[in-house]
Amino acid sequence: MHGTLNHLLATDRIWMKRFTGTGDAPDRLDAIVHEAFTDLRAARVVEDRRIAAWIDGLDETALAGVIRYRRVSSREEFVQELMPALDHWFNHQTHHRGHAHMILTSLGKAAPELDLLFYQRESAANLERR
Repeated sequence: MHGTLNHLLATDRIWMKRFTGTGDAPDRLDAIVHEAFTDLRAARVVEDRRIAAWIDGLDETALAGVIRYRRVSSREEFVQELMPALDHWFNHQTHHRGHAHMILTSLGKAAPELDLLFYQRESAANLERR
């Protein structure tokens, strides 16, 4: 669990560095960004806010654009359309959040609801409350 959650934070920071050119990004996909779960959780909240703010600021022109970046492991350079890169990134997050969910449920722990429909309903309800 610890490695999976650190991997998610590490890769989110790597992709945000690719997308925005800013922020700290580890040089390894298996980096342990934080040893303590409390620190990891706090960093996750900050990174999620950063991601949401950046996504909210994208317009049609930006979404139709490309990014240029170097791969962490090989330093190979890529030019990538933004939209497919975002698809990959969010699918990667979903994949590993599913791993974390499975770990919790296999240990008999209560796991958070991760269904997209649940999230959409919760988001709509939060908008209605405003």
